[in-house]
Amino acid sequence: SSRVAAMNESATLRMAQQAREMASKGFDIINLSLGEPDFDTPIHIKEKAKESIDLGYTKYTPVAGTLEIRNAISKKFSEQNGLHYSPDEILVSNGAKQSFANLCFALLESGDEVILFSPYWVSYYEIIKMAGGTPVLLESTVESDYKPDLELLREAIGPKSRMVVFSSPCNPTGTVFALDYLKGIADILKDYPDILVVSDEIYEHIIFDEKHTSIGSLEGMNARTATINGFSKGFSMTGWRLGYMGAPKEVILACTKVQGQFTSGAASFTQRAGAYALNHDLDSTFAMVQAFHNRRDLLLDLIKEIPEWKVNRPKGAFYILPQVDHYFGKSYQGYFIKDAEDLALFLLSEAHVAVVSGDAFGAPNCLRISYSLSEEKIVEAIQRIKSALAKLD
Repeated sequence: SSRVAAMNESATLRMAQQAREMASKGFDIINLSLGEPDFDTPIHIKEKAKESIDLGYTKYTPVAGTLEIRNAISKKFSEQNGLHYSPDEILVSNGAKQSFANLCFALLESGDEVILFSPYWVSYYEIIKMAGGTPVLLESTVESDYKPDLELLREAIGPKSRMVVFSSPCNPTGTVFALDYLKGIADILKDYPDILVVSDEIYEHIIFDEKHTSIGSLEGMNARTATINGFSKGFSMTGWRLGYMGAPKEVILACTKVQGQFTSGAASFTQRAGAYALNHDLDSTFAMVQAFHNRRDLLLDLIKEIPEWKVNRPKGAFYILPQVDHYFGKSYQGYFIKDAEDLALFLLSEAHVAVVSGDAFGAPNCLRISYSLSEEKIVEAIQRIKSALAKLD
């Protein structure tokens, strides 16, 4: 269909597939392309899922999710985020990605504009387009810590603006939008009550040197914010496909209608395990976050040794987005590096390290590097990258 022909494949999934194909041929590939923690799901969550299956939690649930998990999410929002969403203002989905897709298909008419902070998570752009919307990008740079000048937000708002979308901590930059910056966003939007703010907070627990703030907790914002979250990152539950969203009731009803036709509810036993995870302590999460913090510091120190890579100091998630355009126009034994995609492919072929071109994230001069691997792998990967780049002239 023309819809599919106009859609770009996920760059992260494409690079991961190329890395797997090379690994299957016997190459020792270090994969820094995927946003997946290398930690196992905490044992207490796995045990609850197994218990749930044994107890017969294997049937359909309500489309919006069981009351048990929606109560747990409502409590979590209130106690941890200062957000006030009742259970009927919450929708549980098959991953946070579906939550965002539900929003776009439920709310956007053809030609509606969605203001998107850039760099952005790769799937935002394509889902907006698929739903008939038009992404309007707020650009930023490594020098600005990948935080767009908020005057750009004011200038971008027009009669067709329907949503403002960002993630904090951000994929792909690791940037955290702190309280003062969020207040700036809210102050601009107070004059535009028909614009819905979409805050993707799936990395909220993976944060360093900063405190997470939900924009919906600011005065006047709860009723006009859709807060998306999930279990993939903070609980290392990527394969469980369990996400959720809190939003005004009329928005949740519309999104539930969409999800009811696409997938219905998420798996019943994963919902029960998810509710248990939210009601349990976060000791396993905090231990994982400390490991990511250490890896970030290690990676930033190592990258200082790579000539002409420009990088900020991310305060969350587990990515860095170095600006690498110094190497564009260089070549080595038949390789010619014209852009970030070429550089990523060169590093995969020559260094056997998988990274992702920043082009798919709205950052064409950058590479996205995930540090969701051991410190030993990170050290080896950067050494390989340095050696490969030294060959280019």
